Amino acid sequence: MLKNDAIYLGSSTHKNEPQYLPLKYANRHGLVAGATGTGKTVTLQNLAEGFANAGVPVFMADVKGDLSGMCEVGNMEDFLVKRAELIGLESYFPAAMPVVFWDLYGEQGHPIRTTITEMGPILLARLLDLNNTQEGILNIAFTVARDEKMPLLDLKDLRALLVNISDRAAELSAEYGNISKASVGAIQRSLLSLESQGVENFFGEPALNISDMMRTSLDGKGICNILAADKLIQSPKLYSTFLLWLLAELFEELPEAGDMDKPKLVFFFDEAHLLFKDAPKALLEKVEQVVRLIRSKGVGVYFVTQTPSDVPETVLAQLANKIQHGLRAFTPKAQKAVKAAAQSFRANPDLDTETVITELGIGEALVSTLEKKAIPSMVQQTMIRPPISKLGPCSPDKRKQVMQASPVGALYDTAIDRESAYEMLKAKQVEAQKTAAANDDTILGTQKKNVKKSSRMGYGETIVKQIIRSVFTASNLKKIVNIAMRTMRK
Repeated sequence: MLKNDAIYLGSSTHKNEPQYLPLKYANRHGLVAGATGTGKTVTLQNLAEGFANAGVPVFMADVKGDLSGMCEVGNMEDFLVKRAELIGLESYFPAAMPVVFWDLYGEQGHPIRTTITEMGPILLARLLDLNNTQEGILNIAFTVARDEKMPLLDLKDLRALLVNISDRAAELSAEYGNISKASVGAIQRSLLSLESQGVENFFGEPALNISDMMRTSLDGKGICNILAADKLIQSPKLYSTFLLWLLAELFEELPEAGDMDKPKLVFFFDEAHLLFKDAPKALLEKVEQVVRLIRSKGVGVYFVTQTPSDVPETVLAQLANKIQHGLRAFTPKAQKAVKAAAQSFRANPDLDTETVITELGIGEALVSTLEKKAIPSMVQQTMIRPPISKLGPCSPDKRKQVMQASPVGALYDTAIDRESAYEMLKAKQVEAQKTAAANDDTILGTQKKNVKKSSRMGYGETIVKQIIRSVFTASNLKKIVNIAMRTMRK
């Protein structure tokens, strides 16, 4: 008989004992690991279904497009029915899950947007792949925008601000620190590169309200928020930075919840190794802090990756619920990873964990979850249950139908462009041009007026006229006339 306060994962292969993930400890985070093709995606789907049926909303990235089928009723495939019978699952009734589709590009789901200000300089610097000097200038730009009350909403706001601080480099450097125009130019080039990835629409309004991802359906099931990531995963840094931003938003926005009977939200981070690859120390510390503290906000975080070694030890230590699918040990490095994975479980005297990891078939996993008093259970070789929703992608028509019926479509499908830094700086520039033109007209008018008023001769002109007068005196004029007359007679 299935429990109401736990998610049924499957049954152990040795004693056919049901294996559960207690909802009370589901916010203690978890790990789903295994080589490609061993069944991680199906396990992820099972976990999402379990949480949804318990009234817990989930968020997950659909890297391969396989999870979109959760919005449709599962097919009673022979191998699924056989799996259900094998593990003793009597109440196997296919059903669809309540789903909301999201997409950073706004193509296969509702657009997800955030503002430049909400993203912040640290995550934005990672997204733009800036060095320390460039990140420092980006921090200055954010500070100037804050001090001068200019909202940074989208990329054009940031571009306009960078041009502005570059033009005012001498003025601002005295107050905020040195601003190198070359470094500003490097940031602008990185922005162009980011735009070429087609993510300009990610920055803007209406910004995502986290509460819209924490809805339940009319029948009390948690909404499955599915992010279309098949295109997004081609930009690994954008993918990982976005998911980290979303985690940070959850951490900052949600109030303290303490111990709960079940989580408020469960967050699945697929292809988790991308988050930690080439991440600077400051960012890793931020991830560790969020993972450690977000539990008290009622949020569970589950990392999905190929090997546990993809996750830093400081973060791995926070992941109490583990589902380990098969690993292949063909190289010394892989053998070392297998040994480390085996040692991370609470030992079971009936299992040689290190050997079993390499022998697990598709749909089998080593499972250890928290039991009473939050003590890890002994590891069990487990046959994972079949999902009740459709395996594989949904049809385009079905996706469109789900989006049209979505409760959040009216909130996010239409972009808003209100006055922000770009418009404010442009208005200041126009005003400065008008002022400069007015000053030029004033100066020109004054010069013309002075020319008209000046009827007195200049010093040089006076001297010349005096010389001419001295030459053409009365006596000299008589001599000149006599000379002329004699010349004419001749």
